[in-house]
Amino acid sequence: MTSWILRGVGAALIAVLATASMAQQSSNRVASSADWSVFMENSPKECWGVSSPKQMRNTRNGQPVEVRRGDVLLFVTFRPGTGARGEISFTGGYPFADGSNVEVRIGSETYQLFTDGDWAWPANAEDDAKILAAMRRGSEAVLTGRSGRGTQTQDTFSLMGFTAAMTEAENRCKS
Repeated sequence: MTSWILRGVGAALIAVLATASMAQQSSNRVASSADWSVFMENSPKECWGVSSPKQMRNTRNGQPVEVRRGDVLLFVTFRPGTGARGEISFTGGYPFADGSNVEVRIGSETYQLFTDGDWAWPANAEDDAKILAAMRRGSEAVLTGRSGRGTQTQDTFSLMGFTAAMTEAENRCKS
């Protein structure tokens, strides 16, 4: 892979991780709609919608197990300064297994998120747009991942209020 591609991927990763970290710590909630909250920061200008799962299921070898997990959150971020218009990211509250993917199921459609550490996101802006459109149409999103310890997690997020929250976040972060 050429160095300019690696630099672009690295810069994108840093931007996603920085926003997600800020989102977990921000107290600037500006709106909410059903199961989704909207946050905004001004420097740099960023807006995001975030939700936590309504249901969490953890299994190992097909059997339910109790596990300790950190924050489990699904984000959609808008950054007018970088042209980000609906970037999806997910933290499962644990380090994902190396080389694993997170499957996103919305209705009968499935998508893949690639993982790095505790985070997962679509491979490109086109995949972000496809998932975002499916989320606007759907009623729930089920994200299934695998930890480095072999635990399979299945987190079910309600999409009630999603469209209104995303419209709010996008409108607040128009360039």
